[in-house]
Amino acid sequence: MSHIKTNAKDGSPVEFIYQDPMQGGMKDVYFSPDKSYVVAFFRKKLDARGVERLEKLVGPYRQGIFEQTGGEYWKKLFCWPQKIVEYQGKTGLVVPAYQPHFFFGKNTALAGAEKEGKWFASAKNFNRFVPPTEKGDLVGYLRICLQIARAVRRLHAAGLAHSDLSYKNCLVDPAGGNACIIDIDGLVVPGIFPPDVVGTPDFIAPEVNQTLSLKRDDPHRKLPSRDTDLHALAVLIYMYLFHRHPLRGGKTHDPDPQEDERLTMGEKALFIEHPTDQTNRVKLDKNGSDQVCLPWVDPERLPYALFGPTLKALFEKAFIDGLHQPRLRPSADDWEDALVKTMDLIQPCPNAACGKKWFIFANTTKPKCPYCGAAYRGVLPVLDFYSSRNGTDFKPDNHRLMVFSGQSLYQWHADRAIFPNEKLTAAQTKRVGYFSFYQDKWLLVNETLTGLKNLTAGAPIPVGKSVDLTEGLQLLLSPAATGRIVNVKIVKG
Repeated sequence: MSHIKTNAKDGSPVEFIYQDPMQGGMKDVYFSPDKSYVVAFFRKKLDARGVERLEKLVGPYRQGIFEQTGGEYWKKLFCWPQKIVEYQGKTGLVVPAYQPHFFFGKNTALAGAEKEGKWFASAKNFNRFVPPTEKGDLVGYLRICLQIARAVRRLHAAGLAHSDLSYKNCLVDPAGGNACIIDIDGLVVPGIFPPDVVGTPDFIAPEVNQTLSLKRDDPHRKLPSRDTDLHALAVLIYMYLFHRHPLRGGKTHDPDPQEDERLTMGEKALFIEHPTDQTNRVKLDKNGSDQVCLPWVDPERLPYALFGPTLKALFEKAFIDGLHQPRLRPSADDWEDALVKTMDLIQPCPNAACGKKWFIFANTTKPKCPYCGAAYRGVLPVLDFYSSRNGTDFKPDNHRLMVFSGQSLYQWHADRAIFPNEKLTAAQTKRVGYFSFYQDKWLLVNETLTGLKNLTAGAPIPVGKSVDLTEGLQLLLSPAATGRIVNVKIVKG
């Protein structure tokens, strides 16, 4: 065992065990003695631009993200290199070790393997190999999508882009609702020629696929950018929610497999669920391998509209409007906002054996789980939010909250000026009320809202008291200028 003690370029001490490295695509990785961090050495010598990019990533960009308000939040979502090390003529990076929940448990067939997103994005992998205890539920997948969208939003706000955003470079833990973007050393830094990364086939944007045959310095070749990130982000979200690829359908463009792949993912790319062009619909092999991938590979059974109107609109922007027009793609902010709203549409499945455990309320009079078919029985309150821009007229916020027993109400529901992200204070993360089904009535229990008022009855609802949720009830959640009014609708299953 070679226990190496050296110093990083910033003078700080670094130790690592210099034997039996783990090998990545471009780096050899060695653990520190306590395994709290790794040192990853590039196998090829970096040019001056490559070193400059790393220096900016471990220097000003790292400081700008992690040493500002909310910096602690981002440590969970990025595995960001901390220091540069030179050893025996090789350049390396000191990077935090992955958190334990990003490895499969010991008592599983995948024991010790990293939870790369590919295990969860593919129906075949998901159904065949992922242990039941690691599959997670619908809420877990919505959470990992939300975290990835937030992380990409933060990169873009800093002026950065990921050169290879894919399920290879996103670790996910659906059972715990955790996600982390890795391989930060490959980020596209402003003013520096992007790293020589082609990308992962399923996630390369169509405009990049079209120009891959051109030389890297050809001005017509499309290189990794914010726009290519937004295509990859949309693909990731679609694959995590549906366990299938949005562009891999049944259409063949060329008898040559390589040319067909280039066209399928490039200039001829077509959404498999395109509402008017059905030529790339999935062709199911009713007696073959597709059976192990059901129901996920069948868009007829689980269509993209399944997740409500907000995400449906973004999937259309990403895979119809923006597929070949990059500037029309939804931003990471758009995805974050849509996922927050979609999280408020969840309902617990009444079938305890359901694999997804939850489903999205589809604005129907007969709600049922699309995954197992179990129908909701009983009375279901739906809360529609309204707010004012001028202090008098209240207009719809295109945001609603589904009620279930134990569901929480938060400050961001009461006030449209508050958004659930890394900037929330500790006080803002605490719930302000909750919902309960008691003696055949749905109740909203007020825990901390000092301005909660029953507008229908013209009476305040003091802290510690509750109000019955009935059809047409209107509640003022906050008297602030940005406060919201709730209108209650009752659905009977």
